[in-house]
Amino acid sequence: MSDWIGHECGIAAIRLLKPFEYYVEKYGSASFAINRLYLLMEKQHNRGQDGAGAVVVKLDTDPGNPFIFRALSADKDPIAQVHQHMLASLAESQRDNPEHADDPVWLKRNAKFAGELLLGHLRYGTRGRGGVSYCHPFLRQSNWKNRNLVLAGNFNLTNNDELFDTLVELGQHPRSEKDTVMVLEKIGHFLDEENDRLFREFRKQGLERPAISEKISDNLDLLTVLKRAVKNFDGGYTMAGIIGNGDLFVMRDACGIRPGFFYQDDEFVVVASERPAIQTAFNVPVESVQEIKPGHALVVRKNGQVLHEQISDVAKVSPCSFERIYFSRGTDKDIYNERKQLGRQLTEPVLKAVDYDLDHTVFSYIPNTAETAFMGLIEGVKAYVADRAKHHILTERNLSAARITELVNYQPRIEKIMTKDAKLRTFITTDADRNELVSMVYDTTYGVVKSDDTLVVLDDSIVRGTTLRESILRILDRLHPRKIVIVSSAPEIRYPDCYGIDMSKSKDFVAFQAAIALVKETGREALLTEVYEKCKASLDLPCDQVVNEVKAIFRLFRPHEVEEKIAQILRPADLKADFEVIYQSIEGLHAACPNHKGDWYFSGNYPTSGGNRVVNRSFVNFMENSDARAY
Repeated sequence: MSDWIGHECGIAAIRLLKPFEYYVEKYGSASFAINRLYLLMEKQHNRGQDGAGAVVVKLDTDPGNPFIFRALSADKDPIAQVHQHMLASLAESQRDNPEHADDPVWLKRNAKFAGELLLGHLRYGTRGRGGVSYCHPFLRQSNWKNRNLVLAGNFNLTNNDELFDTLVELGQHPRSEKDTVMVLEKIGHFLDEENDRLFREFRKQGLERPAISEKISDNLDLLTVLKRAVKNFDGGYTMAGIIGNGDLFVMRDACGIRPGFFYQDDEFVVVASERPAIQTAFNVPVESVQEIKPGHALVVRKNGQVLHEQISDVAKVSPCSFERIYFSRGTDKDIYNERKQLGRQLTEPVLKAVDYDLDHTVFSYIPNTAETAFMGLIEGVKAYVADRAKHHILTERNLSAARITELVNYQPRIEKIMTKDAKLRTFITTDADRNELVSMVYDTTYGVVKSDDTLVVLDDSIVRGTTLRESILRILDRLHPRKIVIVSSAPEIRYPDCYGIDMSKSKDFVAFQAAIALVKETGREALLTEVYEKCKASLDLPCDQVVNEVKAIFRLFRPHEVEEKIAQILRPADLKADFEVIYQSIEGLHAACPNHKGDWYFSGNYPTSGGNRVVNRSFVNFMENSDARAY
């Protein structure tokens, strides 16, 4: 999208189901698993570039030997940095011990990052905080193997304050209120309780302590631990973790908000946030990759047993539709088709906006991520052209060969109007200078648009509209079109997200700004005070009693009224061309993405009660002129 917003994070995990030496002998390299983890992560680099991390856990190490190894980076190209660190550590062991360089059994026992369990993470910091200390995976360490916990995830919880109070009531002293700490300590608490329960049970049987540790490892009820831990989680998440004994788990929220996929054969269990990453890294067909079910956990026991079982009550399943529109890579078979359908469904409103005059209409798109939806739009336009040709052929009398050729060969005008110069930097101190330089980030194609043309430009989504207003529209106006039509393949973003996307402030959304402007222009400002008072009062209610009070503002206006006001807000004062904005309808979104109806940022229908509290708090912040985040 022309307005950049933050991605969710991404996870990748590999469990080698056979002995380490099997993979060295079959695939010819001790770094085989490390390289595959790198590929899984690199194929998901769209999910976060603020940092990366990876952990390798060895199975069956002897006391006195480390078994958890971690590499983190918040530098430039963090995925590559993490990968190089792991390779260098492995190579160092081989270089310093040349007699064992090709001995997989020795390498497994002695070399860092030579292990059977691998977990990787890509980070996007929704709160703008950077540095290696914020990179996943996180560790909760202990001298007892079965109490060690490694955790990484793509998640955001709306009720950190409640989880914090719960930990305090349990007698803990949490070191911060970050959701990562809350999750780590919550799971860790119930992991400790499960260890204590099993210890008491085996102690009663007369077993000695060393034997008890092995028995605990074999009998650890990880599914129950996870069920107890997530009981009060409110938010969207796909979390992956490793227990020190060698158990691996991946769990998904009950609404299925955040995505998660896995592949299993007799050699591997592989997990990733996106399906194509697994297909590419392990060269497997799409039908072999399964989705982790909402409210379920995928568990791979130390003995290789794979479980996929429910751990929380499944609520109304609401997978994030923004994953389909923009965030996930478009190489997924279903996402590719859905994005094309999003564009195709805009055909009729676009044709209406140009008065069906294709002779004087130029079609284009920006940015590159909108290309697939644009293809769908053009397919729709071409279908209209074909129907028009058929109509003329059937109804016109005495058609000449030239006329038939003209009708059959007619094509809509498609041009690459804008490209982005990624190398151009904008490190300028003053706003005026920065805006001027930003306007030069995009290059435009001159000479293809005429003064009597309408220029139709498709975008994935219009969030703030700042780049459109300050840069893109002015650049397009230099081409001197008669009219500019900006088309969004997503509906109007009206409400904040609180489940992973960095969209927490209502005041930033141009659709929200438009609604507020309409309220004031129609003399209904008293409604803003009424909604504010209801929102503020709701913050003291139990979470399950909170409703989205902000909906009352948008109920006053039809979508086309908001679109018209958005066009007024985005229109630069010096724009010469006529200007119109067209958005996807929510009905169109659901038709294109029938299995991913999580649309709270468009409709205000949050799948968890915590979302309602966040939207109300965001409105309170707006009315109080506060720049604070809503969660």
